[in-house]
Amino acid sequence: MTNILIVGPHPDDQELGMGGTIAKLAEQGHDVLLLDMTNGEPTPHGDPQTRAKEAAEAAEILGIQRRGLDLPNRVLQYSIDARHLVAGVIREHQAEIVFTPCLPDAHPDHTATTRIVEDARFDAKLTKTDLPGEPIYPRWLFYYYCTHLRTIPQPSFLLDITGYEDRKRQAILAYDSQFVQPAKNRRIVEWLDAAGTYFGSRISVTAAEPFFTKEPLGLTGLNVLTPAAAR
Repeated sequence: MTNILIVGPHPDDQELGMGGTIAKLAEQGHDVLLLDMTNGEPTPHGDPQTRAKEAAEAAEILGIQRRGLDLPNRVLQYSIDARHLVAGVIREHQAEIVFTPCLPDAHPDHTATTRIVEDARFDAKLTKTDLPGEPIYPRWLFYYYCTHLRTIPQPSFLLDITGYEDRKRQAILAYDSQFVQPAKNRRIVEWLDAAGTYFGSRISVTAAEPFFTKEPLGLTGLNVLTPAAAR
């Protein structure tokens, strides 16, 4: 099985962007770790204790582990120190696959996170450093969609999450302070359900989530692309 690290600017970003995939990967036996760059506070209905409790509940629903760096929310900045913190987590987890938000994005914390993670992937392989853990260069860096822009994703690939839609929904609703108490946010879950159905229709499954990669995926043959092979 594979060690996988999924980095989010705030608790809930990973669930929103790829909650179904997280649940599926965990159930398949992969070692999945969620890393929150910030605690997500302040927000109108939240506080650090509430958000920590909600994040822990969401992680339990998805069946994965979670940790946070507790960097400052709203003013998260790219820095060498932040890079090294993430690189240290990559090395400690020995992550072979890393996920981070896809750009462009209107939220400065999201853009900072992506740049930090991209460079931390490189830093994680360096020798003769003070970073914890053994050097590793994650083979894959994938991008999930949790943008604050009104854009339409143009993914490189879609991952079938059929059967995991409800787990994703419940993980998101665990963030009561973000998606239940604020009336304006309650429809977000409906929109994500609709998006999952739409992306699923593109690959002839019930639901799917979109991802982007800058590096080409390798195929062992075209037979893996046919409906018969997928069954």
